[in-house]
Amino acid sequence: MLYYIFTYLDQKIDLIGAGLFRYISFRAGMAAVLSLLITILYGKRLIAFLKRKQVGEEIRELGLEGQLQKKGTPTMGGLIIIAAILLPTFLMSNLNNIYVLLLIVTTVWLGAIGFLDDYIKVFRKNKKGLAGRFKIAGQVGLGLIVGLTLFFHHSVVVREVRPARQAVANTAPMIVEASKKWTYQDVKSAVTTVPFFKNNELDYHKIIPGLPNDYTWIIYTLVVITVVMAVSNGANLTDGIDGLAAGTSAIIGITLAVFAYLSGRVDFSNYLNIMYIPNLGEATIFCSAFVGACLGFLWYNAYPAQVFMGDTGSLTLGGIIAVIALVVRKELMIPLLCGIFLIENLSVIIQLFYFKYTKKKYGEGRRFFLMAPLHHHYQKQKLHEAKIVTRFWIIGILLAVLTLTTLKLR
Repeated sequence: MLYYIFTYLDQKIDLIGAGLFRYISFRAGMAAVLSLLITILYGKRLIAFLKRKQVGEEIRELGLEGQLQKKGTPTMGGLIIIAAILLPTFLMSNLNNIYVLLLIVTTVWLGAIGFLDDYIKVFRKNKKGLAGRFKIAGQVGLGLIVGLTLFFHHSVVVREVRPARQAVANTAPMIVEASKKWTYQDVKSAVTTVPFFKNNELDYHKIIPGLPNDYTWIIYTLVVITVVMAVSNGANLTDGIDGLAAGTSAIIGITLAVFAYLSGRVDFSNYLNIMYIPNLGEATIFCSAFVGACLGFLWYNAYPAQVFMGDTGSLTLGGIIAVIALVVRKELMIPLLCGIFLIENLSVIIQLFYFKYTKKKYGEGRRFFLMAPLHHHYQKQKLHEAKIVTRFWIIGILLAVLTLTTLKLR
């Protein structure tokens, strides 16, 4: 809203300072500050409201140190995260941008699924919450929306650089350099980034040799669905101890914001020799609001937590990260950037398969970890959860730095 107001004032009245809203960097900074303030200032009110409504966490007895003290801690705190992301986005960004719209839909969609899950757990007293098949159906539905939009929408393009003589007529708007040696063309392309390789682009058209182009959208959409499900569920599993999911998400969000900003600027993308994606820069504003909301939530969620985000928050954070990675065309970097989510997911899978394997072989199920997900394994080793969280954050920062090195390390 403010974006449109100040753009109008800048054009019609030439109001001093209104021109700042032309700059994505300024609006991104304002979005981060605003989301941080919303979370901190209104988080306390939300906690008080949840306490009055007795929206407390039901704690299962798992034999973990300090576990029972958390019983009754307000949950569904993800509501303040969602509000702190959406409000600055509405105020600071161009809502006609397809990437911003996709991220808003993702936030509302997964926020609704997570809210319904928490509502069933808290108010219906059903510890299982929303049935797994409905969660999966919701994630698949979102994956279909995102995948089909990114593949078919006319605004989702990349800019290719070609020698002028190779320019293809009628493909897209074309810009010719003064030298007349090169042309820049915005083209529809199912291309993504492959980290650490010299020619670091993979075209989904070529992922299966001989596959007709008419069927490429099926492959791409299946990839999108897999990414959305994996990352949202990974964030959900990571949200097991105070501050772990919010802090890890903030680290990932900062990294993705850098990618969105650089890939959305023709000058920086040319200098770094990375893919330029027109109109992507607006997604930086959403990313900044996302980071601000995560950091603000840590004000109340860091150990000892005064509120839990619940599935309302964790499913939403994971889904947002997945969709941002897809729109900046860095989905193949998710195993590296979201390494914390990955090892949490893998620890559960390994535990399950190992238990079934040993039960079949020895007649008695054995555990590979003391407990899964992995953070509970370290709790069983009597490590304080604040130390576990700090160490996971450090690993997350290292993974983020390594991911950023792919801008030049290839």
